[in-house]
Amino acid sequence: MSLVNVSNLGKAYRSYRSEWQRIARWFFIPLKPSAEHWILEGVSFTIEAGEAIGIVGKNGAGKSTLLKMITGTLQPTQGNVQINGRISAILELGMGFNPELTGRQNVLHVAGLMGFSSEQIEAVMPEIEAFAEIGEYFDSHVRTYSSGMQMRIAFAVATAFRPDVLIVDEALSVGDAYFQAKCYKRISEFKEQGTALILVSHSPGDVVKHCERAIMLKDGRVEMDGPSRDVTNRYLDELFGKKAQLKAVSAEVDQQLSEQMLASDADEFHTRPGYRKEEYRWGHQGATILDYLTVSEGVQYPSQIESNSPVDFYFKVRFDQNCESVVPGFLIKTLEGIFLYGTNSFLAGKGTDEISAKAGEIKVFRFSVPMHLNDGHYLVSFGVSSGNPLQELQPLDRRYDSVLLKVNRSMQFSGIVDMQSSFSECGRHLEVLSK
Repeated sequence: MSLVNVSNLGKAYRSYRSEWQRIARWFFIPLKPSAEHWILEGVSFTIEAGEAIGIVGKNGAGKSTLLKMITGTLQPTQGNVQINGRISAILELGMGFNPELTGRQNVLHVAGLMGFSSEQIEAVMPEIEAFAEIGEYFDSHVRTYSSGMQMRIAFAVATAFRPDVLIVDEALSVGDAYFQAKCYKRISEFKEQGTALILVSHSPGDVVKHCERAIMLKDGRVEMDGPSRDVTNRYLDELFGKKAQLKAVSAEVDQQLSEQMLASDADEFHTRPGYRKEEYRWGHQGATILDYLTVSEGVQYPSQIESNSPVDFYFKVRFDQNCESVVPGFLIKTLEGIFLYGTNSFLAGKGTDEISAKAGEIKVFRFSVPMHLNDGHYLVSFGVSSGNPLQELQPLDRRYDSVLLKVNRSMQFSGIVDMQSSFSECGRHLEVLSK
């Protein structure tokens, strides 16, 4: 049996010519409204135990309305929601908190509204206080809290008792990286025990990392329901327009370059053009990055790369142990250390078990990117890890700031990244616009 079953769900806000007509509708008298605006319409999906689903969409797509109907705080105009189990939700930061009460008093108040007895709450109070980690502020008035401190209390209370369905609506975005990781670790543990997660986020990376499946809402309807990578890519297309496809390296050329790198098992990384002896290298061992190759417009190790040109970054890895799940990574930074772009094989679309290696095996990996950067020098880092990206990765070998790259651009712009804007003059005379 599914934990969540949403069937033909819809919500409309209606206007009537008079209050009498509105009251008549309460008694099922069939009067048509003068105006009707559908916020959500025809939404259907199911969620199984242990499944994590992300909800994405532009502002106004109906995400918050959907969650409120799932939790029962808003009644649908059509369709129905069936929840088979206990649901816990963090829909709005600090929702249900009294600013004049202390954190401890608010825990008693909010958990009581969730249906737990005083004895049950007092039994888990030490765990809530320890998880929130706000120290003496736990017994201070909530009006003195920062938004991050409120989130810590809200999440600790919502997850003090494992729910069957957990809903998180953007609340974790106000927390620091340490506490976010702590929250997602608890969520992962709950999922293993059968809790279903509904995560609403404007961050595609969070949705891909924590959800196997995603739903995109557009104009109140389900635009797409499928694997989180595919759905978030569609969402990004909706936000920024469809990306131009990189000119793919031919299979023949790719094979030749790979064979060229595999011809030797020597560590030649430090002999290559652009290598920086000041690199920062670390990892738990188990693999060694031996070599790298940059290719742009058919030129290997170009002395400079033209801005907006496609670039292929190859790097060779020798594995000293068996690895069931291998995750290569890649990063570009400014000389000042600003992270410009980083990704790995998982975020690029490879499954957690699609890349493996045996001890003694040598593999070559490639990342292809368009170099949409301003004129200047940039630092390139390579890395290889093992493990599950959804839980915890173990870095085997990482070579940070190991390659210096020169990007050339004759017509420079302000900033670092070329957003590729366009310009046009609209209307030569103000009188034209006023007509």
